[in-house]
Amino acid sequence: MAEGANSSAGAYAAAGVDIAAGERAVDLMKQHVARTRRPELVTDASGFAGLFRIDTAKYRAPVLATSTDGVGTKVLLAQRMNRHDTIGIDLVGMVVDDLVVCGAEPLFMTDYIACGSVVPERIAEIVGGIAEGCHQAGCALIGGETAEHPGAMGPDEYDLAGAGTGIVEDDAILGPDRVRAGDAVIAMASSGLHSNGYSLVRRIIDQAGVELDEHIPELDGVLGEVLLTPTRIYAKDCLALAAEVEVRAFSHITGGGLASNLARSLPDNVDAELDRATWSPGPVFAFLADRGALSREDMEATFNMGVGMAAIVPADAAERAVSFLAERGLTAWIAGSVRPGNGRARLRGEYV
Repeated sequence: MAEGANSSAGAYAAAGVDIAAGERAVDLMKQHVARTRRPELVTDASGFAGLFRIDTAKYRAPVLATSTDGVGTKVLLAQRMNRHDTIGIDLVGMVVDDLVVCGAEPLFMTDYIACGSVVPERIAEIVGGIAEGCHQAGCALIGGETAEHPGAMGPDEYDLAGAGTGIVEDDAILGPDRVRAGDAVIAMASSGLHSNGYSLVRRIIDQAGVELDEHIPELDGVLGEVLLTPTRIYAKDCLALAAEVEVRAFSHITGGGLASNLARSLPDNVDAELDRATWSPGPVFAFLADRGALSREDMEATFNMGVGMAAIVPADAAERAVSFLAERGLTAWIAGSVRPGNGRARLRGEYV
């Protein structure tokens, strides 16, 4: 894992870059990275690149998929809470669950952490979260970079991003072209807000005068800890579901909410109609709507409202899909259906 660059320590340290701290951070993170190792990983003695061997005999017509993402301003709450061990899970979730939408198995990830000052223990916590996310997704963390940016960022500030690569057979690529009128929409429960809408979240809590360390009765927990609940990673569940039943398409519910993301997985000759009465969004959504005086329209246009991933399957496979996911410990339900239309997704009814 390449982290930083060699330099004479004296002059660079005077400019605010601590090479020794960077090297210490690398040592601390090695144990985390080792947890994500896959047999295809090739050791690169130079340390400048991550190598991953593709077993060409395993695939008929392999297609590589790639995705790059970050965690948005949720990272600012992690800094305010001085809690850095879960934000990396969010990063992995945002990347690998974009890959799995097309049916691709996530193979490996690389990460990039920019910070004002390298605090080895903090960097190791962040990378520990990334490694945990990769472990949950079944992919390897094969490289990364930690860049110290004194002057550009404050000593306690950092941001992170990641890129992932997956693989899928050409004739198994999922997407809108497979979706048909009469199909069912399966919703998979989110763990909370995941990693979207946090600019609005921060404005709500600041204007409401609520402290992050405040215990909120309706949330049954400390506000900051609830807001930092890591993103649920669906990659293994989605791949297992696609092997169990026919899946037409997946939709990763991220920025823009449920309807807009689901519409991305529809062809232009059908609509998806979801019934709000099939689920309850959960207390964190009600809390934000109340404290922010937000309309349902604003909430649904910003947050996932309790649905982190959706699958579109043939109607006769819907019940099996729900029960199969339940067997894997994932709450799922039939949330709606696909009908003739013009490529839109709509929500009707009232939440329970």
